[in-house]
Order: sequence, then C-alpha cells, then structure tokens
Amino acid sequence: MNKIQPKYSVNWVTILLVLVLGGILCFLTQHDAQLYKAPVAQITHVTNQKRVSQVDNFHNHDYEQKQILTVKVLNGKDRGKVLRAQNTFSESKAMDQAFRGNQQVFLHIQKGSNGKLQATVTDLKRDTVIVFLSWLAISLLLLTMKFSGLMALLSVLLNGVLFFLAIKLDVMLQATNVLAIFSVLAFIFAGLTLFLVLGKTKQMLVTFGATVLGTVGSVLVTLLVLAVTHEKCLHFETMEYVTQNPETVFLAETILGSLGAVMDESTDIISSLFALHRETPSLTRWQLFLSGREIGKSIMGPLINVLFLIFMADTFGMMVLYLRNGNSWAYAFTMNMSLGMVQSLVSGIGIVLAIPAASWFASSILKRGDQL
Repeated sequence: MNKIQPKYSVNWVTILLVLVLGGILCFLTQHDAQLYKAPVAQITHVTNQKRVSQVDNFHNHDYEQKQILTVKVLNGKDRGKVLRAQNTFSESKAMDQAFRGNQQVFLHIQKGSNGKLQATVTDLKRDTVIVFLSWLAISLLLLTMKFSGLMALLSVLLNGVLFFLAIKLDVMLQATNVLAIFSVLAFIFAGLTLFLVLGKTKQMLVTFGATVLGTVGSVLVTLLVLAVTHEKCLHFETMEYVTQNPETVFLAETILGSLGAVMDESTDIISSLFALHRETPSLTRWQLFLSGREIGKSIMGPLINVLFLIFMADTFGMMVLYLRNGNSWAYAFTMNMSLGMVQSLVSGIGIVLAIPAASWFASSILKRGDQL
C-alpha cells in the first residue's frame, strides 16, 4: 500500500486566520462575564497587609498575609457595583493564592447583617489563560507541522471525546466493566492515532501491531507478577477518589499509560527502519532487525527516564508535604509513590518488549515487500 497523499493542505492563509481567530477569542474571553451565572468581578485595587509568621508543630515556617480587594462586578443584577472582599494567602500558596490588580474572579455575594452587600472571592477566572494556551499550541502545530500537525491535533480531540464517552459508559454500567471498556479503548486509541498521523500505510499497520504486542505483553507480565506475589505491598486503597474496585481502575490506568510509551517507541523504531530501507534496500532482514534493536536501545533509556521524571514531578509536592509533617520515608512512599512506581515499571517493561516486536515486524514486512 502506498501512502495516500492528503488532498487538502494547510496554507499560510489558513494559519494566519487561526492566529487572528485566536487573538479574537482571547479578547472575547476577557469580556465574556455576561455568559456566566455566577457573579464575575474585576479587581481594581489590592491592599496587602503585614505578613504574619506561622510555625506548626513540626517547625515548618510559613507566612500568612491578608489582602483587601476592591472589585467591580461585571455581570448580574449587581453589575457596576464596587465591593470589597478579603483574601488570606500564605507564602507557600499550598492551599490558597494571592490576587493582583486587573485579574477577574468569581464572587459569592450576600447581604450582611447591616444590609450591605458582602463579597467573597470563590475562585479565579481562568478561561482567558486556557484559550490562550490552546491557541498557542494549535498555532505552533500548524506552523511547524502543517497537515501532520492538523492530523495530530485531530487525533487528540477525537481521543478526548472517546475517553469522555468511555467514562460516561463506565458510569452508566455502574463500574462493572471498567477494565474491558478501557482495554478496548486502548486499541481504538492506538489505531485511530496511527491512522490519522501515518495514514493507510504499511508503516501504520506495522506500528499498530508492535504497539499492541508491547502493551499486551507488559500487561500480561504485570498480571502474572500480581498473581504470584498475591499483590503484597500494593496499597490500592491509597488511590484518590476511587468509588469502585481500585484494582481494576489501577489496571485500566496501567494499560493506558503503557500504551502511550510503547506507541512512542514503536513509531520511532519503525519510521527509522522504513527510512533506512528506502536509503539502503540491499539490507537483509537480519540486518534490519539488528538496526531496529540498536535504535531501540538508544532511545529506551531516555524514554524510561522521561516517564520516571514525569511520575516524580507528579508526586513531588505531596511527598514533600508528607515528609515535612513528620511522616517517615516508608509511609510517604507507600501513600504517594508506590502505585505510580509500579505503573512506571510496567511501562518500562512495555518499552523493552516493544524493541524486538517493532524490529521484527518492520524487517519482516519490508523484506516480504521486496520479494513480491
């Protein structure tokens, strides 16, 4: 199968239109207070009071500071009124935040005992920031990758919709088939993403096969180890906000996490082997396999380290909080890092298994095509 060339391409006029549209959207979100039911106000003045030192039972030092906010209501029946609100924040900002002038916030407005309106800040209005970051990401994709970037963006959007539908289905079925739902979803994720990015090509089929084999292999190894060890030292009860069987939710998370790492590596190996075969078609199947293995060995270490660093960054804040409040390393690790570490190891197993799988699939398909 030859790669199908796209009939439509993203030209510079389209890119310019996206940039202008993004700027307009950012401007509109800055002036969309009327779309919200909750009161929205803009901070016109901030008065910071004196900092007060705070020390807890574990000798952790922090500073607390109060703010007097002057805000102007932008919507609702109280539109145009100027109110005052108080905000208390700490220097660490662990559970609070400081506000600045010209920021927009959500308010809770009520009448006090004296009949005057009292305002309480409930949250920061963040839609402008979200729209700006989304616009920036889309613009960079289109500027640097054009049609390929558009396909990558489309795959992310479609995968997001599918993920939302899978969660809705899980809720409707009352969490009786969570593992089956997300196992099927993983195959759909891989197939849809690769089809949109690589097109209907041999490279897409080979990458999909290697991704499935590496992911399934890592999950089977995980299930075998859990069965042999009887899940000792795995505290599924530490998973946050789980309202169903935590073990099946953990396995579903593991499948999706392993899928991303395996697909990334398989794509790199197979695309490199296809390019190598085009440049040097005389290479034998065994030489292609060895080349794929060397490519996999060169990217395996950095990829595993990237996954580990992402995991560390996700748990760093809570680990420090536990340790600063007198908990032992063992307890803090168990409560915050143990399950994540297992998922990182599973992804690492998938990465290792994907190297021979991707190399074998690619070399076999390429040399079989030469014989036809």
